[in-house]
Amino acid sequence: MASRFDIGFAKTARASGGVAILLQAAGQPAAGLADVDPGNVVGRAADVAKFTGKALKSLDVLAPHGAPVDRIRVLGLGEADRLVAHDWLKAGGAAAAKIGRADKVTVYLDAPGVTVSARNAADFALGMQLGAYSFDTYKTKKGDEDEAKPGKPVKVTLVTAAASAAKKAGEVSDAVAEGVILARDLVNEPANVLGPVEFAARAKALEKLGVEVDILTEREMKKLGMAALLGVAQGSVRPPRLAVMHWKGGKEKDRPIAFIGKGVVFDTGGISIKPAAGMEDMKGDMGGAAAVIGLMHTLAARKAKANVIGIIGLVENMPDGNAQRPGDIVKSMSGQTIEVINTDAEGRIVLCDALWYCNETFKPQFMVNLATLTGAIMVALGSHHAGLFSNDDTLATRLTAAGLATNERLWRMPLGREYDKMIDSKFADMKNTGGRYAGSITAAQFLQRFVKDTPWAHLDIAGTAMGSPTDEINQSWASGFGVRLLDELVRANYEG
Repeated sequence: MASRFDIGFAKTARASGGVAILLQAAGQPAAGLADVDPGNVVGRAADVAKFTGKALKSLDVLAPHGAPVDRIRVLGLGEADRLVAHDWLKAGGAAAAKIGRADKVTVYLDAPGVTVSARNAADFALGMQLGAYSFDTYKTKKGDEDEAKPGKPVKVTLVTAAASAAKKAGEVSDAVAEGVILARDLVNEPANVLGPVEFAARAKALEKLGVEVDILTEREMKKLGMAALLGVAQGSVRPPRLAVMHWKGGKEKDRPIAFIGKGVVFDTGGISIKPAAGMEDMKGDMGGAAAVIGLMHTLAARKAKANVIGIIGLVENMPDGNAQRPGDIVKSMSGQTIEVINTDAEGRIVLCDALWYCNETFKPQFMVNLATLTGAIMVALGSHHAGLFSNDDTLATRLTAAGLATNERLWRMPLGREYDKMIDSKFADMKNTGGRYAGSITAAQFLQRFVKDTPWAHLDIAGTAMGSPTDEINQSWASGFGVRLLDELVRANYEG
């Protein structure tokens, strides 16, 4: 979905018409007043409204007397010495919500008492883009705001002394915005439109950015012995796909890093069918795959200096006469056998073949998989943290730090032999569920059996990828969770 804004940076700009947005730190005056508000209308309005610049609070002045603009908005930043990176994203998102039907916006970033870096300015721009996102592809009647100037982006000028450096940083933030928006679009799409084949085509489209993409069909997967993944798909008339994306931005000799996503485009639960109430949300059971394709888009668009593999296993889990049954035993690509206790614990069966294929084919430095895997992680962590499971402390620490930097937060959960024993089977090497208790942990233990000694992390994003609480940078059902997190992981640790 195209951005609502055409954002540029400038060291100076004389506002004329449209909306002017001024930033104000707590206890400080607003920025840009001399140019925008020669009659000090804002100052008088702030006194009357007792506006002090508290974080994300705003003051609105319509048709200010003597001003060159139609409307002035003052946005509070809070305490200047407490501002962190995510505060700039939130401020940008809040600003995006306050422009009304204007077709021209000038934002004065350099608030008194606040030092604005190029990264801060770029983060503000990113916040605007993400905060303005909406998914209305299938609405035939748009709101008045959309009807005013359909298809024409709002011209936004961000004014800051750091404009020159901000332009370069803004190119990176644009790439991040594109990746997050792509992930949100994919999760928001209905399953009748986005099946495994269509999803694979979205991955194939990354070739225009320089990503090498191979799509494996049933034929190739059968030859590779991916009976676990294929078993999940056998109840659907829509054929499965495995999309393999390779971005070669690092040195040729460098081993790649790898990200693997669960892409169940719709999950009925199969024969172990889910309750009808809320099943429509299962169009989002491919949130992990969406995050991986969004990440690959971002890395390619910003020309990341790293070699990166992205793999997504794409299936639909349906309950027809050919569907997998509880009690069936399948042989994974690794040669290990799996007793299917519950066909609704299907994501891990898809991922196990994708993980094994990735490890054997590309010998990566590490693997991170993302999946909307268990309701149990939502019971444990709600919707404000994703679950992190890992066999490597360094990787886990770096992921946690990236989560804190982007506010896509992770909480490390335990792994251990006691939990691993819970998935031992009487009839096969393992079973695909360990019962009601520790459900997210036993799911992670299952995946760990397919990574050998390669550093690995599993992110259970069931509570954060869809239906999570909205905020200043996301008003959508789909959040795009994971794209910013993993881009930060790569940027901070793995680029030359």
